[in-house]
Amino acid sequence: MFLNGVRYIQDNKGLIKGDFFDLAKDKSARLFNLIAPVYGLFYNYQRRRYYCTVKNYKREINISSANNVVDIGCGTGSLCSVLKELGINVVGIDSAKKMLTFAMNMPENKGVEFIQANVLKELPFNSKSFDIAISSYVAHGITREERKSMYCEMSRITKNYVVIHDYNSKKSFTTSIIERLEGGDYFNFIENAEHEMKECFSEVRVINVGKRANWYICKPRIFF
Repeated sequence: MFLNGVRYIQDNKGLIKGDFFDLAKDKSARLFNLIAPVYGLFYNYQRRRYYCTVKNYKREINISSANNVVDIGCGTGSLCSVLKELGINVVGIDSAKKMLTFAMNMPENKGVEFIQANVLKELPFNSKSFDIAISSYVAHGITREERKSMYCEMSRITKNYVVIHDYNSKKSFTTSIIERLEGGDYFNFIENAEHEMKECFSEVRVINVGKRANWYICKPRIFF
């Protein structure tokens, strides 16, 4: 059952659009619809970076061993394409329709299922539907309470691991300026990320995967 969102499926005939639920009041969706063309310029760069990260940190968590993965806040689908290439069944979630449109038009994403939905409300999946849930550079852009809601929902739909791919505490001037313009919660997130996650998950491991990036590998609490 869809509680909010649009289900899109790619097949050999193109795109199939499912039930529609209006997300016009979603402020974040409006912003990312506006800047989707800019993100599209970095699709190939992001795709290469995600491929290297998944490959280089396989010993920490072997994502390629998962049968299915959900990418929360998938944006232009660069991470989805990498996961699909590894033979994983992938579902990409985003509230911005223009991001999803870009993602679906990339040939690497053929066969990926994309759903327009908001993780802060409720996702249209049964509990423990996925082996792994990933969210890349989403957590820092929402408030502390919204992060807790996102972590809770990701725990609900996930069997094994929740992976939060986001900034670490090493700031850069450029990133700081951009994050101020986007109006997220970047500065609070990078100072409190691990502590906040330990309040929401049964276990949190922090792996440095780049100059200013971490993987926060989390075990869902068993309470569903």
